[in-house]
Amino acid sequence: MKKLLVWGTGKRAERLIEDGCNGEIIGFIETNRTMESYMGKPVYDSGHIPSQYDYIIVANSYATEIYHLLKKRNMDCSRIIFLYGVKQQIGCTDNNVIKDILSEKNYTNYCGEFGLTDGSFIEDDIRTYTKMNQRPDFEINEKYMWPVIKDKYALAGTVNNYFWQDLWAAKLVVKSGVKQHLDIGSRLDGFITHLLASGIEVTMIDVREFPGEVEGLHTVVDDATSLKQIADNSIESFSALCSLEHFGLGRYGDPIDPEACFKCFDNIQRTLKEGGRLYISLPIGKERVEFNAHRVFYPSTVIECFGSLKLEEFSCTSDGKIEYDVDIHKYDNDRHNGNYRYGMFYFTKL
Repeated sequence: MKKLLVWGTGKRAERLIEDGCNGEIIGFIETNRTMESYMGKPVYDSGHIPSQYDYIIVANSYATEIYHLLKKRNMDCSRIIFLYGVKQQIGCTDNNVIKDILSEKNYTNYCGEFGLTDGSFIEDDIRTYTKMNQRPDFEINEKYMWPVIKDKYALAGTVNNYFWQDLWAAKLVVKSGVKQHLDIGSRLDGFITHLLASGIEVTMIDVREFPGEVEGLHTVVDDATSLKQIADNSIESFSALCSLEHFGLGRYGDPIDPEACFKCFDNIQRTLKEGGRLYISLPIGKERVEFNAHRVFYPSTVIECFGSLKLEEFSCTSDGKIEYDVDIHKYDNDRHNGNYRYGMFYFTKL
């Protein structure tokens, strides 16, 4: 039986284990170790990987970074199986070996990731279909083949952190009865869609170009740090879901400014009218900047920065679940390990 190490301790690694492997998992690897054990097995730092293994399975979305790290350390990548996060097969590319190690589900997902059909279930399905089909017009023709591998074991949709934060905020906005709403950089195909479907007109500010025109949606392409377009005490309903943490880091082409998000915090308060409502979400946990992706905040920092407003609700979403009315210090030492927790803040202006 082959001895396997799994690089990752998050949802992808968990799903790999759930779907099964044909080998003995002797441990897990974290690029920077945060725990001693996972699922009853030892966890190794990437700088101290034991040599007694046959293959390493990278079940981690940071596969490209891991690949470059291994190349830099002159490790033998022919014994590394990358499941996700790379544009083409790298490391071990022997499909017979990979199929032997991975279960049916894991191998099917692997084939779907890299557009492979050889050795996948679709070969058997073609033979079965051809044998059973009696309609000439619906015979399989190589000219019209369009093989789709990934859907066989896929879930019927996604219930993730964005799903919960968008639903949480949309419910509150709709319940408030407002007819017009202002937003900074939230998800167009989630939260904003919910509001538009409820008949609420939305004005949206984003530093990025918008993909097209939508009825009921008014767009402003601009840096929202100063909110110079918005008059004082004029906004009744305001939101910014997972957007403010990026301000001033240059990720979206905005100018570098370490204070940008804090300036925007002040300007949001300036523009809200008395009785106005604010709905924001931000990554929370051990406070830090993960340049140039985002900042992570203590919830208490966010509440202090919005000191002119009253906190009505603080809830969280993490790992595809929602937790309501959370103590603001509960996750102050949370380092996430790749599964970010979003704090969701509902404020009103007195």
